Amino acid sequence: MRTEVRTVAAVALGGGLGGLARYGLSAVVPGPWGTLLVNVVGCALIGVLMVLVPRLHPLARPFLGVGVLGGFTTFSGYALDAVRLGGLTAVAYVFGTLFLALCATFAAMAATRKVWP
Repeated sequence: MRTEVRTVAAVALGGGLGGLARYGLSAVVPGPWGTLLVNVVGCALIGVLMVLVPRLHPLARPFLGVGVLGGFTTFSGYALDAVRLGGLTAVAYVFGTLFLALCATFAAMAATRKVWP
């Protein structure tokens, strides 16, 4: 199979799996707090992935990063939740999510580097 076809297939399969995982987690933790949890966990996993990517199979990045984690995390849900919350709660939610997601990414990267130097 050509490289482009394999890459598209990896992204599509990963996106489907990530979307299912997000749906499952949002069923357990509904509403904006579920979206916040999904995005923070997804960003932490992206941090782990970015440290490990050079050591993985070439299709790991499109499958896991773009596919699974792209399907798992959600900017559209985050934006919709902010609109629904409105006012100062929305502002706190937007900036709080951004702050927590960035912290999760960098913390996961640092922890992964300690475990797999």
